[in-house]
Amino acid sequence: MSSQSKALSLGSTGSKLPFLEKIKPHAELIAALVSGVFILLGWLFSKDESSLSIIFYLLAFIIGGFAKAKEGIEETIENKELNVEMLMIFAAVGSAIIGYWTEGAILIFIFAVSGALETYTMNKSQKEISALMELQPEEAWLITETGEKKVQVSSLDIGDLILIKPGERVPTDGMVVKGSTSIDEAAISGEAVPVTKSSDDEVYAGTVNINGAITVKMTKPSSETLFQKIIDLVQSAQSEKSPSQLFIERFEGTYVKVVLAVVVLMMFLPHFALGWSWNETFYRAMVLLVVASPCALVASIMPASLSAISNGARHGILFKGGAHLENLSNLKAIAFDKTGTLTRGKPVVTDFLTSEDEAETLQVVASIENQSNHPLAQAIVKHARSEGIQLAQPDSLEDISGWGVKAVMDGSEWKIGKADFMGTAASNFMDGRYETLASEGKTTVFVERDGVIIALIALKDVVRKETVDALKLLADEGVETIMLTGDNEKTARAIAQESGVSSFIAECLPETKVDELKLLKQDFGTVAMVGDGINDAPALATANVGIAMGEGTDVALETADVVLMKNDLTRIAEAIKLSKRMKRIVQQNVVFSISVIMLLIASNFLQVLDLPYGVIGHEGSTILVILNGLRLLRS
Repeated sequence: MSSQSKALSLGSTGSKLPFLEKIKPHAELIAALVSGVFILLGWLFSKDESSLSIIFYLLAFIIGGFAKAKEGIEETIENKELNVEMLMIFAAVGSAIIGYWTEGAILIFIFAVSGALETYTMNKSQKEISALMELQPEEAWLITETGEKKVQVSSLDIGDLILIKPGERVPTDGMVVKGSTSIDEAAISGEAVPVTKSSDDEVYAGTVNINGAITVKMTKPSSETLFQKIIDLVQSAQSEKSPSQLFIERFEGTYVKVVLAVVVLMMFLPHFALGWSWNETFYRAMVLLVVASPCALVASIMPASLSAISNGARHGILFKGGAHLENLSNLKAIAFDKTGTLTRGKPVVTDFLTSEDEAETLQVVASIENQSNHPLAQAIVKHARSEGIQLAQPDSLEDISGWGVKAVMDGSEWKIGKADFMGTAASNFMDGRYETLASEGKTTVFVERDGVIIALIALKDVVRKETVDALKLLADEGVETIMLTGDNEKTARAIAQESGVSSFIAECLPETKVDELKLLKQDFGTVAMVGDGINDAPALATANVGIAMGEGTDVALETADVVLMKNDLTRIAEAIKLSKRMKRIVQQNVVFSISVIMLLIASNFLQVLDLPYGVIGHEGSTILVILNGLRLLRS
């Protein structure tokens, strides 16, 4: 073979592999749909009494039922207990034995589709762990006697000195021993405003170094960092089963045992006790196996859930499963993250106080701050541009990391930064307005010209317009609202009063939020968590229902059970109302389907129910509960 032919062959193989990888997660669903096609073919050929119909039905049984049969057999061997998967297989085979191939194949098809959806959901729930892992740096600059050397983070030891350059993520938890900088800790605390770090301050893995080079002494191994704890907390919360899930698993085991035990008795006991013929006895046992299969019971929930999910999607509410939607109907309390959830997540200028001409002062300050990428500086620049102010270029500029900036412009020396950068005069500017603004949860920036303070700028992460309305709607539904934030007490109190939450808890790290949520679950029962950041992921996973903002981080979106696609908090109250509607319909369906099953079983035992009528009753009840569930499609 020529080199060109080899290249074409390899290219062809390589192009196939990505395709196979893409369809692999959907293999069960594809198998279910293919089995559905064979069922249709089998039904069409059965009208001509062709032997091909049996072949098509067998193919439908094998292709559609393989995954669930394999799962059922493996779980039976592992747990030493029969399960619903096995019951459905037995019911399908039993219906085929007495000549009802179509009914048996349909049972397989329905169960195969539900199994495929379960597998897809489980695969989807693992993605947030991968998203978290991508934020952990794999390499770091280790400081040695001969200079800096890039090494794997996993090879570092406690006590090692690490250089962290501007723009880099902090590779591990540690303590600053040299230099000062601003660190974006949104991944850990959720605070919108970067935190100044200097000697002896702690830094955390996964956070971002904004503007200064620092030397950090490693204090924890990579396996015990705060960021790693976030990952562990998400994994732990996802592995915990809800009480309803545990109840269903116990119910399944009991149901299968009872049905199979009764079927076995029906195959022998009526012959000896009631004088039935062997044909009649076996016939009645097979009818029982068919009518006792829980198709209607299963269909009581799935169509209703999918209809409600579709309804929610049309209104900007994405549910990742019916179970999460159902949990909303029992909701007693909701915990909210502050930054990016109740608030916009970006600081804006709220006050510009100056003893000079406001436009001229703002023009100089914004021109200087335009040279910085700090979020506060960019907020000031945005404010100036919204006022139509044209920016200029300063003559010189010096960034004083962790404090502010110095600049020369139009022959004057300017300083812009925090109060401590200006000295004691800052607290007396404009009769101490600094203290008042700080008490309102605002971040303050002072402006000094030629040694005299001339301006005070206040910035704040403002509350979303719809937040107050959303919290009122939740109060009308009888839901308690709690704010969990990494901000300090003063800022948290100001935002809580402005937004209207029932209560708040300040200075929360990710693990603190998890602990608080566990306490809330003890107090209220069913609790939801609303967030948008990486730091919210463990809390979102711990809550009975995790709700993420549509503009949130990938990790939050993957971890959450519900996503507000348009970032509209008022949709939460709509979701709760939809959940209550779905719960009522599911309850109707469950009562109806169980009643029909019991009626069919009793009629079969009294020998007044023939198999065709049993099938009509069984499949008819399934269709009715599906149609009842589809009512949720209406807005």
